[in-house]
Amino acid sequence: MPQFQLNSIIYGDCYFLKTNLLMLQQALAELSTTNLIFLILAIIAVCAFEFVNGFHDTANAVATVIYTKSLKPLTAVIWSGSWNFLGVWLGGIAVAMSIMNLLPVAEMMTMSQGENITIVFAVLLTAISWNIATWFLGIPCSSSHTMIGSILGAGMGFFWVHGGHGVNWHKAQEIGLSLLLSPAFGFSLVILLLFLFKTFIKNKAIFKDPSQNNNQPPPLWIRFILLSTCTLVSFFHGNNDGQKGVGIMMIVLLAMLPGYYALNPEIKMEKLELAITTMREATKQYKVDGIFDPHHEALSSLDELESEIPLLISKEKGERVKTRKTIQAFSKKIKPLLNDPEFLPEADQKKEFKRGFSMLKDFTDYAPLEAILLISLSLGFGTMIGWKRIVVTIGEKIGKTHLTYAQGAIAELVAAATIGLSSGYGLPVSTTHVLSSGIAGSMVGMGGVKNLQKSTIMTIAIAWVLTLPVTFIGALGFYYLFQWIL
Repeated sequence: MPQFQLNSIIYGDCYFLKTNLLMLQQALAELSTTNLIFLILAIIAVCAFEFVNGFHDTANAVATVIYTKSLKPLTAVIWSGSWNFLGVWLGGIAVAMSIMNLLPVAEMMTMSQGENITIVFAVLLTAISWNIATWFLGIPCSSSHTMIGSILGAGMGFFWVHGGHGVNWHKAQEIGLSLLLSPAFGFSLVILLLFLFKTFIKNKAIFKDPSQNNNQPPPLWIRFILLSTCTLVSFFHGNNDGQKGVGIMMIVLLAMLPGYYALNPEIKMEKLELAITTMREATKQYKVDGIFDPHHEALSSLDELESEIPLLISKEKGERVKTRKTIQAFSKKIKPLLNDPEFLPEADQKKEFKRGFSMLKDFTDYAPLEAILLISLSLGFGTMIGWKRIVVTIGEKIGKTHLTYAQGAIAELVAAATIGLSSGYGLPVSTTHVLSSGIAGSMVGMGGVKNLQKSTIMTIAIAWVLTLPVTFIGALGFYYLFQWIL
């Protein structure tokens, strides 16, 4: 590479970094001392929620390896904590965007800081309180239900006070369906797989009660299976539950520092022009058949977006917020066309258009590295403490018999597959309920319904039913309390 070109790249990157730092300083300078303190407290509260989530949900991954003597407890929680960290770090942001889109973030970026503080702290205090209460009582309870109920409660409080768009009910319906169906899916699939295991696996050692083995570690091949499933559940727990923390962190950053975070600060604004140009080139041969063509409005909005490029590249807070809204309005119109066979029927054109559209979405659908790192560390360290209360419930109190190697492996395999698949579709699910329902399914598969401890199942079911309404009411109450105070 020629020296002058290398110098140009280095100078360009340094200028980009310097500009970003200046924008961040400007955004922070716009906050009053009180609001800056609330911002710091909000970030700490999000990390606290994810920390509590870690030790509340750790049992879901480590209960089986501990109760089958495959790993010692300390080793298991350190191993699980490490994979939780990696799950958040490497897991993408699809679930985070689903959580973020439950609230009217676009409106929050232009609201007063007092209103944003009210919503954020109503959500976080409710979620943390319910998680700690259920952990203290040793009840496996869903952090996903907790967070979503809190968001819906605060969102409805905002709607009833101010009107507008308090909650994205379409997204809430999608998430609610995934939370409802995933435990039933896990319960049924575990029973089926256990039946297949008993039918086709001739080595019956995997179906033994570990206590019959003088509490010695199981055979190496069984330990490998159990360790693998524990690793997968830990990774996908971070991949799904960790992203919920990332989503809440993004709500905090977008609401309180929109001048910096409204658009991805890690991407040069010139890429926006490139994204629009790429889509324009892909559609230049496409002829719209009059104003009644179903694609007319979407392509017209591309023209509008292109005409505003000089304004969109502005580094002013108001223009950055406007840019975000413009991009999201355009995306809403274009997204349905991407799978329309009549829109850009040439495969190369459609591929090029999707490439430009993906570049455009990178500006609004993102999470900064600092947010992902904070959540990864919080979840990972949280996983390494406080695990014992829930582990005892999972390992000893769901069924009347001791957990066998096969039960542990199948329950975790199904949990990992369910959570991983849901993460791929950007749907939050409850790791707690997926795995505890899987353990319950394995108990039924080994000894029928009579093999379940009804009192424990009833307690978990009551917590499952109560979590959404309790957190909804709690967040609504906190919202009105903070409204009155602030």
